Amino acid sequence: MRRRRIGPIGFGGGVPERRAAGSLSRVPALATTSLLTTTFLLATALAAPIPANAGPKVGQALTGPKVGQALAGPKVGQAVVAGREVAGRESGPPTVDPDDVRFARRTLRSGRPQQVGLLPEYVDRLRADAEAYLVPTPDHPNFPTYAGAVLLAAKDGVVVAHEAVGTAVRYASVGPAPERAGVELPADQQIPMRRDTIFDLASISKLFTTVVALRQVERGTVDLDAPVVDYLPEFAAGGKEAVTVRMLLTHTGGLPAFAPLWSSYPTPEEREAAALATPFASGASPGNQYVYSDLGLIALGVLVERVTGRPLEQLVAAEVTGPLRMRDTGYNPAAALRHRIAATEYQPYADRGMVWGEVHDENAWALGGVAGHAGLFSTAPDLAIFCQMLLNGGEYRGARILRESTVRDMLVNYNAGLETRYPESDRGLGLELNKHWYMGGLASPVTFGHTGFTGTSIVIDPLSHTFLVLLTNRVHPDRNWGSNNVARRALAADLANAIPVRPPLGGTAWRADDRDGGSVTLTAPLRRPAGRTTVASFHLWYDTEPRYDVLHFQTSADGGETWAPVDVTLLGPGGRWTAEGSVTGYGGRRWWQAFAELPAGATDLSWSYATDVSSRGRGVYVDNLLVVGTNGLLFSGEGSDAARFTSTGWTPSSR
Repeated sequence: MRRRRIGPIGFGGGVPERRAAGSLSRVPALATTSLLTTTFLLATALAAPIPANAGPKVGQALTGPKVGQALAGPKVGQAVVAGREVAGRESGPPTVDPDDVRFARRTLRSGRPQQVGLLPEYVDRLRADAEAYLVPTPDHPNFPTYAGAVLLAAKDGVVVAHEAVGTAVRYASVGPAPERAGVELPADQQIPMRRDTIFDLASISKLFTTVVALRQVERGTVDLDAPVVDYLPEFAAGGKEAVTVRMLLTHTGGLPAFAPLWSSYPTPEEREAAALATPFASGASPGNQYVYSDLGLIALGVLVERVTGRPLEQLVAAEVTGPLRMRDTGYNPAAALRHRIAATEYQPYADRGMVWGEVHDENAWALGGVAGHAGLFSTAPDLAIFCQMLLNGGEYRGARILRESTVRDMLVNYNAGLETRYPESDRGLGLELNKHWYMGGLASPVTFGHTGFTGTSIVIDPLSHTFLVLLTNRVHPDRNWGSNNVARRALAADLANAIPVRPPLGGTAWRADDRDGGSVTLTAPLRRPAGRTTVASFHLWYDTEPRYDVLHFQTSADGGETWAPVDVTLLGPGGRWTAEGSVTGYGGRRWWQAFAELPAGATDLSWSYATDVSSRGRGVYVDNLLVVGTNGLLFSGEGSDAARFTSTGWTPSSR
């Protein structure tokens, strides 16, 4: 069943309007009211008068229904939040899809973080964190993550950070295994990174091949659901007649990930023919698996060349980079630009030495430097234009590259049916979706981007109209020095944290500490054991890595010695849903009004957040806890009980 989209989209969010405690009589009465509805009304009646950072004074009496007093209930099929009715049936957790994305035409300009509502201290961390990975770190201990990097971050069309760190060219070669130490160039031959350094984009090139192909789809010369053999008859080799163009874009065609074309065939023509003739991976069939495949995008590049009668590099220039005025973007850069290009890898096995100024990918190199999967060079400012074009719905500065409807189609997760077997399979048309391993706190079901093997990445969050370009030469001098995913996540976290999550009523909220591979717990010890009818009311904001980072709701009846899960009902302007003991994944980027019916005898309520060893979302916040029952007020988190919380790994946060 499709999950209900609930509430406004954004990192912050309002809370439902509150009504005074005496307004319960305005709710239509029913002869029969569920226990949970009764406790909703009881909690909201008592919670309503409490302003931000305030609560009853010590010894102050609270007004509300007397013990045993009858309470009016909602109509069948309705929930009650803050003393008012909310129509709608119980639904699943919130989600968002491409129809919810709102495009806005913006032109990039430089500005300050405060102009677009960002917290400057987190934006300032981008450079510091990028610099930190120029040397070994605890999360990348054996070698530097990269020799250098260029980053560019923007929100609402305002470029708030554009920095260059480290060196573009540092090493001459690599020493022998197992140490594989870098042999540095003399200091006067090293080249520092600059903000307009040109990088080998590696697999980000696939996005440009995708855009060229989708322009042909818009013109009607290519059908996404047509077999590839309609355009490339030789692709039928190996039984691939049923593979469609869409399957190439979503990496579900059954093709192998890679083949050593460069070393197996003597000429570019034979290498291309071999790529098209490659049979299915073992056990694969069209549409039934997800395998990220360079070979599929090589085929797509050949397909658009065959349909148009023009080379891929001319198509990309004429249809994308030229209209967008991306002047530093293209294949096979001129020798005169070499001083601006970041070096990549020492490749003696390919008789290439230190690769600098020509494509790193061996297959793209062996195909003449131009291929559907790799070969493009660009800069951070040029890629910023490309990102903003997509955020604008396919247009930039009057140049229409794609229709808005096409961009929305690119954001559909066509691999949703494969997620159970392939959890990392979320893909649109050419785009990666919702990849926490490099998108971090910017991830959502419609956040999109791509990475490149050389150390490049773009992350585009259409919900906050934010993007991050990170270009590094992490393979310089040796790919075996390791991935730069730790740096990708760190910088994505900085930009995500710069988007404030304001407590719903001001002041501070409890926030779970941002850490990998741990469990942090916030506990509220009740004044006395819960009675027969007791409810906890609180506000909740969460955004975590789905399945792997989970917030658990628990109660204890023995002072915290043992714990049991408790269901929590979350209500928002558009509906309600019940979390059965835990939540994980996308939380709608809004505050929820949450209610939990506590079992009789409960002595404590806790929120325990457990994370895996890497990758996180934006985090978890809890605020405005109130626990009441027929035996009185049991906890007032904004009042006299504020100091009674016990916390391991949760801290107060105002943003």
